Amino acid sequence: MLTFNEKGLLPPRDYNFTFSELRQSILVEGHANSDDWDKLWRIHLVDNLEIMVGQLWTIGITEIFINGSFVQDKAHPNDIDGYFVCDLKYFASGQLHSDLNLLDPNKIWT
Repeated sequence: MLTFNEKGLLPPRDYNFTFSELRQSILVEGHANSDDWDKLWRIHLVDNLEIMVGQLWTIGITEIFINGSFVQDKAHPNDIDGYFVCDLKYFASGQLHSDLNLLDPNKIWT
């Protein structure tokens, strides 16, 4: 079972989740002592994350990590921090951004 430590952090390691599992985890649901937990906001963040991850998967990027206040015992995180692993030349050439923006109607990839 996923739990926060005494500092409000997850124990350090990589966690593998499906989006369904993420939505059902403590990161979205909160815990028994979290009356001010902003579950609706966290669901919104995960919904947006799922769109972005789907775009990354479409172009073949599968090593994707999330971090920041979203994975802490913080009632209302501002956002989800994240990073992914890709070929340096693909990134540096600008082709990565172009390929992702072809998939995104809002052209968010910079």
